[in-house]
Amino acid sequence: MIIVTGGAGFIGSALVWHLNQSGQRNIVIADELGLDQKWQNLAKRQINNFIHKNELFHWLENQKEPVEAVFHLGACSSTTEADGDYLIRNNVHYSMKLFEYCTQKKIPFIYASSAATYGNGEKGYSDDHSKLNLLRPINKYGYSKQLFDVWATQQKAQPPFWAGLKFFNVYGPNEYHKGGQSSVVFAAFPQVRDAQSLKLFKSYNSDYKDGEQLRDFVYVKDVVKVMEHLWKNHQQIKSNIFNLGSGKARTFLDLGRAVFKVMEIPERINWIEMPNNVKNQYQYFTEADLTKLRSVAEYNAPMTTLEDGIKDYLKNHLMHEDPYL
Repeated sequence: MIIVTGGAGFIGSALVWHLNQSGQRNIVIADELGLDQKWQNLAKRQINNFIHKNELFHWLENQKEPVEAVFHLGACSSTTEADGDYLIRNNVHYSMKLFEYCTQKKIPFIYASSAATYGNGEKGYSDDHSKLNLLRPINKYGYSKQLFDVWATQQKAQPPFWAGLKFFNVYGPNEYHKGGQSSVVFAAFPQVRDAQSLKLFKSYNSDYKDGEQLRDFVYVKDVVKVMEHLWKNHQQIKSNIFNLGSGKARTFLDLGRAVFKVMEIPERINWIEMPNNVKNQYQYFTEADLTKLRSVAEYNAPMTTLEDGIKDYLKNHLMHEDPYL
């Protein structure tokens, strides 16, 4: 049995899709569906059970079947979440409890960290554990992820294998419920389709022209392949925190142009002001250093280029009546 927390969410449901593709059916999802359309991420999936996230630990007390792995992807992932106490309870304490359960039961534990832990990037983007305490996140969400990363590395008692994955800018199918936290690719598609133009933020940093702000955009189908690789090969991999991005920073103009090209619509960009709550914590450059993922985890598959990822996302998902995995 495999447990996926946050399994109805964006990356979690993509992982369940990928596990189904690999023949895995005995999957238990721990999440909460709420009132949005997140449930549609699971409509085509084959799973064994769905547990509300608040009932997971009670359910585990009575669980007899061996657990092969826990993929902990459940979290509040909003970079603008203002309730710090909620973030600590949900992103830190819940994760600690699950880490300790996996330690006790000797279960591999793979969890979602975030590139938000790097703050404005002034300390670089190295996932070297010796540099963890130097990082200064610039929002409460990043701080909650940083707290758990540091805590995990300091534990003497640990699961037989654990990996924290610092996701960079993930985009792809099944992110449709995320609203303002969805990727720029998803936000761009209806703009280009309906208005035949695209709104992008102006730059407020003299080192970057409008649209030349840089991000490490990584396709969700690559992300889930990495997670499966870590689980399948965990006996040969040292427990670690790993960056998970494409390893190549690209501009928002690159992204916009790729969307226009796939949709065969002439390029037209409208520059807009950045909201103050975003402007004050904006990252102008992110790029994952994948050295450890390639060397320690020995993940050697190439990452999908931004152009190829956008082409697959649009042509095989967003431009279809049923866009779900």
